[in-house]
Amino acid sequence: MSEKRYSEEIERLRSSDRLKLMQVEEVVRRCFEEFQPRSVLDVGIGSAVFAETFQQQGCRVAGVDVNPAMVKAARSVLPEADILEAAAENLPFPDDSFDLVFLGHVLHETDDPHQALQEAKRVSRKGVAVLEWPYREEEIGPPLAHRLKPAEVEHLAKKEGFKKIEVIALEHMVLYFLS
Repeated sequence: MSEKRYSEEIERLRSSDRLKLMQVEEVVRRCFEEFQPRSVLDVGIGSAVFAETFQQQGCRVAGVDVNPAMVKAARSVLPEADILEAAAENLPFPDDSFDLVFLGHVLHETDDPHQALQEAKRVSRKGVAVLEWPYREEEIGPPLAHRLKPAEVEHLAKKEGFKKIEVIALEHMVLYFLS
């Protein structure tokens, strides 16, 4: 298992302080404004915080995570959703399966970010949203060495053939829209 992957308690992922920091409602609202999704694949679903919010907005949701404990936690929150154990670099879905593919705090954890974006693009119809930590030293979140610089994300997206790359600096996060 990669040392960059989240390995702490799952409950912490749903704490009110963390949810506020993640700006879940704003991120989902912006995704709706940009992509108008009816179906969403949450890659690195974790405890299903974002997938649950997408579902509450009327989307059909599915999710993947490499961590079996996260898959179990997500299934407990969204028992009717298609949640599978899989890596971002090898998504078990056909081409063009989802309107939106959402990667929330997972691109920096992947073993191969290039392949992860390639797979996200392959299974998305409308686009990909990537939520990442800002590239700065902070007390919360991963160490700086594990964070992605915006230029790195943009370079990966261009290399994958995304024509539109929008970078949105939120209060505590950075949101990328790729299409």
